[in-house]
Amino acid sequence: MTDHSHESVPSRQRRRYPGISSRAYEHPADRSALVALRRLSGFDTVFKALSGLLPERSLRLLFLSDSVRVSDAQFAHLNDMLRDACYILDLEKVPPMYVNQDPRPNAMCIGLDEPIIVVTTGLVELLDEEEMRAVVGHEVGHALSGHAVYRTILLFLTNLALKVAWIPLGNVAIMAIVTALREWFRKSELSADRAGLLVGQDIKASMRGLMKIAGGNHLHEMNVDAFLAQAEEYEKGGDLRDSVLKILNVLPRSHPFTTVRAAELKKWSETRDYQRIVDGHYPRRDEDKDTSVTDSFRESAAHYADTVRTSKDPLMKLVGDIAGGAGDLGGKLRDKFTGAAGGSGGGSRGGGATTKDATDGSDGTWRRADPEEGPGAES
Repeated sequence: MTDHSHESVPSRQRRRYPGISSRAYEHPADRSALVALRRLSGFDTVFKALSGLLPERSLRLLFLSDSVRVSDAQFAHLNDMLRDACYILDLEKVPPMYVNQDPRPNAMCIGLDEPIIVVTTGLVELLDEEEMRAVVGHEVGHALSGHAVYRTILLFLTNLALKVAWIPLGNVAIMAIVTALREWFRKSELSADRAGLLVGQDIKASMRGLMKIAGGNHLHEMNVDAFLAQAEEYEKGGDLRDSVLKILNVLPRSHPFTTVRAAELKKWSETRDYQRIVDGHYPRRDEDKDTSVTDSFRESAAHYADTVRTSKDPLMKLVGDIAGGAGDLGGKLRDKFTGAAGGSGGGSRGGGATTKDATDGSDGTWRRADPEEGPGAES
């Protein structure tokens, strides 16, 4: 079993980020997905209706009665981490935190009026002190970004709606909102991973934690470089059919795949944006009211354009070629999937690309179970 003694905590000072805005660490895809969610037809109506009906008081009473509340008297080392994370990210009110008996390594931040953080015993037993710091910082990042309210609605719609007869799960509008919520939440996990790094301030610990989520407590059998190589192989491997399968595989999930999260976080930790935050140059909360929505749209659009341009995924590579005027979409899709050389009458399209060609390209959740497998969890 992992040693959880307090002696394992490094005696070092951590940087603090007074007044930091969540904009400092939020992934551009997180912001753009949330904007798209809010613009979804019917979302405002459902959101307002559910906000008044969600059993938040019931959830609080449930955790209070059937979980262990973290405090100076119970799980004191987690309480220290929680207060430290709130201090580093300058979150004025420390959210209540509970440990719930569950062998699955999960964590979540939920709540409408005020966020609640819940971690499972499986997670506490799996991670060492520094890895756990990154998880606690991840959840505090969710709280600072205001993610808890949307996460609570997603949990309700996916886990509790079957018990409420008047919510028609088969309704197209409801399912569209669930799908949009999942898309946003997957992106929000990338933001919270960054917050976890800002709190833990140890990229190696963040990588170890993600590896353990994927492969269990067998670090002596795992390697960070090999783990990150899996993410690269996942992105660029296969042909267009594999690209479609990737999309279908991720749609039911609330979290991105673990190797992808690790690669995204490692990449961000090496950017100038991250270094500027560490050096104390970051957006402040008191400036949020003056933030330009147009600038946010531009940043998100630039991010997606860069993603398409640099991605090794065959489908993204094809989209980039199309956008660059390399050919018509229908013809290229047909050629890539079938290996055909092009239609009749108009002559050949050129060499008739095969599915093997589609593999060529340029550079490209603290959690194990998805909410469909049981109530709860994000990390």
